[in-house]
Amino acid sequence: MTANTQSMIFTLYGDYICHYGSKIWIGSLIQLLKEFGHNEQSVRVAVSRMVKQGWLQSEKKGNKSYYYLTHQGEQRINEAGNRIFKLKPCKWDGKWRIFLYTIPEEERHIRDELRRELQWSGFGSFTNGCWISPNKMEDEVKTLIQKYNIENHVELFLSDHVGPTDNQELIAKSWDLDGIEQRYEEFIDLYSKQYIIHQSVISQGMMSDAECFVERTKLVHKYRKFLFIDPGLPNELLPQMWSGNHAALLFSQYYKILAGPASRFFESIFEKDNDMHKKDKAYDAGYHPYAIANDEE
Repeated sequence: MTANTQSMIFTLYGDYICHYGSKIWIGSLIQLLKEFGHNEQSVRVAVSRMVKQGWLQSEKKGNKSYYYLTHQGEQRINEAGNRIFKLKPCKWDGKWRIFLYTIPEEERHIRDELRRELQWSGFGSFTNGCWISPNKMEDEVKTLIQKYNIENHVELFLSDHVGPTDNQELIAKSWDLDGIEQRYEEFIDLYSKQYIIHQSVISQGMMSDAECFVERTKLVHKYRKFLFIDPGLPNELLPQMWSGNHAALLFSQYYKILAGPASRFFESIFEKDNDMHKKDKAYDAGYHPYAIANDEE
């Protein structure tokens, strides 16, 4: 339960709390998570674990403990948000980033963590120790190199692909696009039906703010899982009828009808023991969703 609770906390920080100063009283967080069946103990254990992992830090005010995102947490939320909500779509420059590493066996824990980071960032494993990406990932790679202190074990190249295979064969060797496509189709099949039903129910005023909060959070929580499997390839390298584009449109439309009522419920809990003055004045839940957090799940 703890891992699942931690994953849901990341979602709440990314989709709600980061727009309200990124800080929340633990009691408010517990109350919000009760809507999903998480008990107080699991929330406290998950938050403690996130502090140890460097995602959150705590602050005492009287007898109350508040938790807010660290710099590392804010960075990851912004990166995830840019990918999920397509805030900064990039046109392909025709270049490939090739990342090579030879990390010693005695440091295999670093190697394993690095692989997870590379996969999350959208790199594909072309061969053992060789990862590729068509996206502009130079800054992200430099951050990883500094984070793990592996300057002596890695190389990064910016290159052209001249064959003998074409780009599609290169992609097929590095990513399972068919498997990703199937996951998107499952998402579309499930949520297109729910979207139609909830659109009707909400328009008739028959769905409470709390129910919208639960459904919006579950929608985001489900959709953000694609961060871990979809590399976010440029449109030029994707199949013409890519289901990921259809899923993104469905997600956006469904999110918008749930956003307003869901935010009202969140604020009804948040405003009692937190600082509403920290709310981002530019934030409009229905039209400008920003970031979804990431974890290791």
